[in-house]
Amino acid sequence: MRMKNCIAGLTAVAAVGLAGTGFAGEVTAERLVAAGSDAEAGNWLMVHKNYDSNRYSSLNEINAGNVGNLHLAFAVPLGGLEPSGFGVGYMEGTPLVDNGFMYVADPWGTPYKIDVSSGSKGQILWICETDIDKDPTAGVLLANRGLALSGNNVITALTDGRVVACDTETGEVAWDQQVGADQGEGFTSAPLAVGDKILVGQSFGDWATRGWLAALDAASGEEVWRFYTVPEPGQPGSETWLCEESGNPDCWKTGGGAMWVTGSYDPATNTTYWGTGNPVPMFDPEYRPGDNLYTNSTVALDMDTGELKWHFQYTPGDYLDYDEVGTQLLMDTNVNGEDRKVLAHFGRNGVFYTFDRENGSYIQSVQYVNKLNWTEGIDPKTGKPLEYDPTASLQVYAAGELRRGGDTVNHCPHITGGVNYYPTAYNPVTGVAYAGGQEGCSELETKELDPEDVTPGVIFLGGTFSGSGEQTGSITAIDVSTTQQVAKHNTPYPNHSGMLVTPELVWSGALDGTISAYDAATLEPAWSLNVGTAFRAPPMTYAVDGKQYIAIEGGNIGGNANGHADLANIQPSNMIWVFAVD
Repeated sequence: MRMKNCIAGLTAVAAVGLAGTGFAGEVTAERLVAAGSDAEAGNWLMVHKNYDSNRYSSLNEINAGNVGNLHLAFAVPLGGLEPSGFGVGYMEGTPLVDNGFMYVADPWGTPYKIDVSSGSKGQILWICETDIDKDPTAGVLLANRGLALSGNNVITALTDGRVVACDTETGEVAWDQQVGADQGEGFTSAPLAVGDKILVGQSFGDWATRGWLAALDAASGEEVWRFYTVPEPGQPGSETWLCEESGNPDCWKTGGGAMWVTGSYDPATNTTYWGTGNPVPMFDPEYRPGDNLYTNSTVALDMDTGELKWHFQYTPGDYLDYDEVGTQLLMDTNVNGEDRKVLAHFGRNGVFYTFDRENGSYIQSVQYVNKLNWTEGIDPKTGKPLEYDPTASLQVYAAGELRRGGDTVNHCPHITGGVNYYPTAYNPVTGVAYAGGQEGCSELETKELDPEDVTPGVIFLGGTFSGSGEQTGSITAIDVSTTQQVAKHNTPYPNHSGMLVTPELVWSGALDGTISAYDAATLEPAWSLNVGTAFRAPPMTYAVDGKQYIAIEGGNIGGNANGHADLANIQPSNMIWVFAVD
């Protein structure tokens, strides 16, 4: 454990002088459980607002009647523009706000504390120096999806496998733990603080590593437990990795199953729910035959021990890159006249699912993308694709089999979805869930790689992919109790932002730098403003002294223009944008 001083030329005393409303209170376990309550309505204490991951705020000063008057209140530029192996990194996080203080991270995961109490500007109070090596040849995807608040610390999980706690008052490092292994393990998702623990998910499964979720002691960062998404031989689920059949008995060691989107938590049952990524190599199922548990799954884990309570695998033996890391929405609703505790999930595979979150039993599902051809449908009894054969070592789905030396496969939706990792949302008052995603298809081809040439820390695709046709986007609204689509709005660009829902409005950003509000009932556009920085992060909302604000992180598109020439020249600029009405 190392102690370091904050940077930015500010001492702790100077920071006190700049803070307009004094220090925020300690973020206790009790406050986090109550994060969605009226008492915390003005704050945003964790990445998805509340443990249910609904991203719903009851704040309604900004509403359908006055959203047309929304204007830019202020903006704050951030650092972190140093290059990575994939170009300038992505701003993909959600700002946290506690009593007038905002906490954000740049693409390197470096935390910033910003005084936003004046409503007219954001004053950076400190920048916590994590000493991360900003190596432009590292070869990993540089992104950070947010921070966690716990006690008097703000927690960041870094791409180099470290988890660092910074003191919220001084910006000094409170503890620094190397949790990921040296060979390519690291983090991009926001940590989740639960009680006296911090949950972090290993994010680099596609880089020939093995996914896992770890619980750390919040006071020290010491590891308490770890759950591997790819079991080792002899453990439950290992029988679904038929590595001997492939001629590579160690195929499970590079099996993927990454966890790169923050999970949810149910305090009533002390259960945490996380989505897992695709098996690796993603386009060569012959390298790792079998269903490949627990990839492409929702896993429910005991918060105290990390033991598996239940799982559901969406696309067994996946070769279409339909990993299901996306948001796990928790809600209580009525289904067919029965009150149910439900987990809902917009699958990357283009299907919206609901489950009983207490036992994992499948309830119902519906297609939500415009075009879907990878399966003929979902079995209404099991929730599995109709083509799924539990006796087969290699699955063949409706779009065609992807095999070494075989034909290419054209499948819909695109490998990035549907909804990928962009946060979804749910309005508990109306019972409607919202998702922003991508509409399109892609073409896949397998390329065999010798096991001796597979290196942890180097991306392991097992083939190639390309978009087929124009990639556009959409926002979809679904009634969770019936899985009926109640509204849909198509967009010119893929939605890589995600959702925020307030009582009357739904909010999202676009790759061309436009932030928009939509009518929550119809999804008709209600307001928009283009500020020029590509949005790959979701909006959030907070209040100071009773005044409501909308905030969103803007950042570089990183060359990912999805075939849209007008996006190709968007320039790097890491910004926090904040909006208000007079």
